[in-house]
Amino acid sequence: MILQFALFHIITLILWTIYPLACVEGYVIAQSGCDSACGDVNIPYPFGMKDPKCYVDKWFEIECRNTSSQGSQIPYLKSSNLEVKLIDEELSTIEIMNPIYHSNCKRKNAEPIINLRGSPFVYSQDYNKFVAVGCNNVVFLRSSGSEVGGCVSICDGNEEVNNNFVLGYVGCYGRSCCETSLPLYLSEYNATVQDLRDGSVSHRCSYVLIVTDDWLQSYQIYNSSTHRFSYLKNMDYVPAVLEWEILLEMYNNSIFKIPLDAKCYDSNVTSSQNTTSSGLRCNCFTGYSGNPYIAGGCTAIPGFFDTNSQAKKRAIVGVLSSIGSIILFLVLWLLHKVVRKRMIKKRKEKFFKKNGGLLLQQRLTSGEVNVDRAILFSLKDLEKATDNFNMNRVLGKGGQGTVYKGMLVDGRIVAVKKFRVEGKVEEFINEFVILSQINHRNVVKLLGCCLETEIPLLVYEFIPNGNLFEYLHDENEDLPMTWDMRLRIATEIAGALFYLHSLTSQPIYHRDIKSTNILLDEKYRAKVADFGASRIVSIEATHLTTVVQGTFGYLDPEYFQTSQFTEKSDVYSFGVVLVELLTGKRPISSTIIKETRSLASYFIKCMEENSLFDIIDKRVTDEGEKAHIIAAANLANRCLEMNGRKRPTMKEVTLELEEIRRLDSKSNAQKNHEEIELACQIHCQL
Repeated sequence: MILQFALFHIITLILWTIYPLACVEGYVIAQSGCDSACGDVNIPYPFGMKDPKCYVDKWFEIECRNTSSQGSQIPYLKSSNLEVKLIDEELSTIEIMNPIYHSNCKRKNAEPIINLRGSPFVYSQDYNKFVAVGCNNVVFLRSSGSEVGGCVSICDGNEEVNNNFVLGYVGCYGRSCCETSLPLYLSEYNATVQDLRDGSVSHRCSYVLIVTDDWLQSYQIYNSSTHRFSYLKNMDYVPAVLEWEILLEMYNNSIFKIPLDAKCYDSNVTSSQNTTSSGLRCNCFTGYSGNPYIAGGCTAIPGFFDTNSQAKKRAIVGVLSSIGSIILFLVLWLLHKVVRKRMIKKRKEKFFKKNGGLLLQQRLTSGEVNVDRAILFSLKDLEKATDNFNMNRVLGKGGQGTVYKGMLVDGRIVAVKKFRVEGKVEEFINEFVILSQINHRNVVKLLGCCLETEIPLLVYEFIPNGNLFEYLHDENEDLPMTWDMRLRIATEIAGALFYLHSLTSQPIYHRDIKSTNILLDEKYRAKVADFGASRIVSIEATHLTTVVQGTFGYLDPEYFQTSQFTEKSDVYSFGVVLVELLTGKRPISSTIIKETRSLASYFIKCMEENSLFDIIDKRVTDEGEKAHIIAAANLANRCLEMNGRKRPTMKEVTLELEEIRRLDSKSNAQKNHEEIELACQIHCQL
């Protein structure tokens, strides 16, 4: 009897530990009297078909179409004429078939004409990728008339992608095919394909598509049933994921009612204004599963709340049958607690190792990391600081991850960076090790990290005034960017790079200097940030040979051609930032002359044609001495030399900028003195 009771409790404990929160079959998904499926696809409310009472708004109307060829039914999102493959009401996503843009591929061009503006749908940044296939192309993703993303695909010589290109075979790593992430809030888009060499419209065969990341990674290049390859030329559509929400006007107009058995929360799926909500999303309460957007849609998971099952009654009877069984039950319960605690500990150790914890420990013991400054935060502390990584705390998103604003228990305001891709910890460890060695007033300060999660976290000091790009290119009437401020910020950035190149124990190449990586503190002092791509090099080394990476407009042409990154590559990127400060123009812009959309190229051309002041910002010309502006422009021009050996070092750049500032301050002091003397003379005459 005791052995049977023990076996029963062991099985019970295992089942309660690993019990899956699976969906319950037969729960309500559609309004009463409405069809809940079209073909093989379930149509849950707020989506619906035919009768307006079946869907919450015209944007959610599904049209079920009969296909003459296959004799089956296929659902379409009627408002945008997009085929629907899957609707997930619990994740608030919908998978659709998205058109491919074919350009010059011996067939009628199919340019996507999709406009979801004003709708509750946006292309998901988490589930999709922007992919371009072609040779020696620069492909820009455009939305609302502006470039919001892009990538470069390179082939050997004049090679072209032919109609037999197989996407899954080649992969998207920059050769013949490239990919990048989508921006947030993308509701409409088109693409432009330009020749990499001269910037003209490309006439080679190219394909542009937005596609799910899962499909891209698992794409089957060979069809076993037909025994032939699937080529891009034969494809018109690929799967993509849209995220959705119930817009506020739908809720305010009483079209949508929050079910009593679900919880709804404010969301910002379709709006870039993080301070205000654009809609609602809903979830079932804990212990329930189903459709949270319809009354009765959330159904209790079997056994989750059941405390009176026959098995438990038999267990209680068994416990009361003898003192020995009670003791056994207590022992098993304690054993379960111990095993569970050990599992949690092993899980944390697994994440610690996966996230580079062992490598980090080695560097801590070797003295490579400053132990006094590098703190290991617990996940509990950071969840409390960021309100469980609330979306309202998001400061920004980038290629590596998302940055949240938080407040520690001691009152310090911090920035917490949550890396995007689990398992790829090189950038995380690299940034942690580099920043832990740096102590400079113009470099963002690292406070510590957390390795207890699936995705590693870094904790920095909070920099309140955003980045230089936003401040420079978005007009700020409260505190305009004066000539003196621009000169000071340029000097501070140069000083930080001089420190990284020459004054650390081993030289550090930043490798991604751009105005978005220059933060501004409470006194608008420059802080160099984002060291995920940075590298430590030996004192004897003259360069790094790496896969080319960087940002258009800032990338050193010599590095692009040779794949060899030197300290002069950082100098080139700084030169572009200095030109931004002098001109107030973006590094890549459609407003720059058609021959070149690169600010660096346009600036060099103006210098060669002796028309410098045609490009200099008006505020700079009004406030700065002409000689000092020319001196700064000449310095920027030298930084942008095509031959890296002809560029100055960051030490030389720093010294020249400090001298320009000294002369500028002296000139301003002389002006002030003359104005005071003139005022005194006028006063005496009166």
